[in-house]
Amino acid sequence: MISIVVPVKDGGSDVVRCLEAIERQRVDDEVEVVVVDSGSTDGSPERARAAGARVHEIAPSAFDHGGTRNLAAELARGDVLVFTTQDAYAADEGWLAALVAPLKGYPCVAGVYGRQIPHASARPPERYFLDFLYGAEPRVQRLDDPADLTFESTLFSNVNSAIPRSVWEEHRFADDIVMSEDQEWSRRVLLAGLTIVYEPRAAVFHSHRYTVADAFRRFFDSGASAGRSYMSGERVSQRAIGAAARRYARGELDWLLRTRQWHWIPYAVVYESAKYAGLQLGRRHRRLPRTVKRRLSAMPGYWDSRA
Repeated sequence: MISIVVPVKDGGSDVVRCLEAIERQRVDDEVEVVVVDSGSTDGSPERARAAGARVHEIAPSAFDHGGTRNLAAELARGDVLVFTTQDAYAADEGWLAALVAPLKGYPCVAGVYGRQIPHASARPPERYFLDFLYGAEPRVQRLDDPADLTFESTLFSNVNSAIPRSVWEEHRFADDIVMSEDQEWSRRVLLAGLTIVYEPRAAVFHSHRYTVADAFRRFFDSGASAGRSYMSGERVSQRAIGAAARRYARGELDWLLRTRQWHWIPYAVVYESAKYAGLQLGRRHRRLPRTVKRRLSAMPGYWDSRA
């Protein structure tokens, strides 16, 4: 059985769209959908139940990215756990079959993650970001040297992923970091000698229309978690991070020019600068008072729980 796990909070029509796309999947395995709703007030639990999902409700204060997914996995019955989000939906009817197939085709595979295709309404910086991370080429991620832990080697996303239950039982998601529970998890399984597969044929539509402030907060939380995930390698340094940011910025600028989207360049400069500033402040969050961290974070309640 495949269990598809969906954390939900006020998902509205997005939840319906997500679950309807799951219903259309062509796969031989039995499929169940487990929704964990964290205090929706818009009728999302009822919508999910009407679509055939099993729904478990928790208080909004009980939500965290890792712990809530662990709870959903405990409630699930499948031997394969598929993780997605309320605002993502399958690009075609073969998404699920393509996502779980590498679990059977490669030895020692800890997890598979798939492509994220931006919505037509996504702004150019978000389109470039998703195309940069989740392109059209498949890849297999292994770790030969623990010092080689980088953002690229630990890339994994629970927006669109599949993990064998046996692997999750041995390597549960961390419930003590504000976000990036997926990349913290990937770091640990890679260090354990396991493999991660990126399968671009398993695609979902997913993107955000973050404001500049939203992007700053998101990357503040990412930076606060980075020491446990993609910035934990021995070769990570401030110089290396700066060099990577410059490469990304040059690539985005070149893409905007090549695609004749020149008028987006000023916005992209401001937007990417906000992300980088958030990342750098998040990395230094231990130097900041809790009241400041609450204001800078997309999840202020997390910092209250760590008081």
